[in-house]
Amino acid sequence: MTMTISHLIRRFGPVEVLRGIDLEVRKGELIALLGPSGSGKTTLLKIIAGLDWPDAGGLAVNGQDWLARKAQERRTGFVFQHYALFPHMKVADNVAFGLTVLPRAQRPSAAKIRARVEELLHFLQIAQLADRYPGELSGGQRQRVALGRALAIDPEILLLDEPFGALDAQVRRDLRRWLREVHDATGTTTIFVTHDQEEAFELADRVVIMGAGRIEQIGHADEIYDHPATPFVARFLGLTVEIPVALRAGRAIAAGLDTSLLPRRAMADGPATLFLRPADLRPAPDPEGTFRVTDVSSTGALLRIGLEGPAGCRAEAEVPRRTASGLAPGQTVRLEAQAGQIFPGQTHLGGDTAAAAAPSADRPILKESHL
Repeated sequence: MTMTISHLIRRFGPVEVLRGIDLEVRKGELIALLGPSGSGKTTLLKIIAGLDWPDAGGLAVNGQDWLARKAQERRTGFVFQHYALFPHMKVADNVAFGLTVLPRAQRPSAAKIRARVEELLHFLQIAQLADRYPGELSGGQRQRVALGRALAIDPEILLLDEPFGALDAQVRRDLRRWLREVHDATGTTTIFVTHDQEEAFELADRVVIMGAGRIEQIGHADEIYDHPATPFVARFLGLTVEIPVALRAGRAIAAGLDTSLLPRRAMADGPATLFLRPADLRPAPDPEGTFRVTDVSSTGALLRIGLEGPAGCRAEAEVPRRTASGLAPGQTVRLEAQAGQIFPGQTHLGGDTAAAAAPSADRPILKESHL
């Protein structure tokens, strides 16, 4: 089974919620749609399920036009965030529901339905709950029942919309490991929506990052984490420190910033922005440093250090508390970038940031001989 989504567009009035989505999902893949609220993830999932229709574009499975099929003809299993179980039905009846409402010609016999339900309840490790009602179950147990109901019809595609969003952190961690095991055992092509990076990276074969109705990047967790493709992805993945730099011969240069640990980039000379995670920035006391400590706060294990640099550039560093002695508000420091991503142009700072980033006679570049 191969799903091909081609230039999918969806509008709600003047608002374009999906802006030309192109995506191919291979048989047996587990794909995560990751992004902030309003990025179009759930709308895309509903279109795949047949619960919504696009204004333009195509959706095909194995070369067949799925937009010409009604929802009940697509054989998709859908698991919602809040389970959507029938409260008046016992667990076994909830799991059996999708089979009992199939058209008569496709509906298995009552004996086969019972056998399928028993098989799923044992597989999902909830056989002991068969005669209970949803109101008697924990959140994690309800989500297993919801998944069992979705799997009962042997779906071509399993769709999950924030499946663990209503659960506490420990239950979420346990269930997502369990879901990965279920996926590997069944081989069902699965697409799930989440705004939780850890969840997406731990579970998915590939992660699709969406923002404002567009796909910003597709790839494996490590690839996306280490090499965000756009400033949007960088910010979404926690690269919240943005320092204006100047690119020269593939190296990022800025006053008071040591970038010698960063690899050379195949980019044209000119103004750029260095994106870093606070944990990848190391401040060190220096009377001639161009950054000043504005505030210091402790989380116990870490110190969060607020910094202000040339042209109003603001940054935050996170360093282990026991190794950060000597840093105090008002102190001038030099900065070392241990990792980061560079994008051409100045992304958000006003003023002549290119000039601020460039070196001058009274603002030497640290370790310039290594750049």
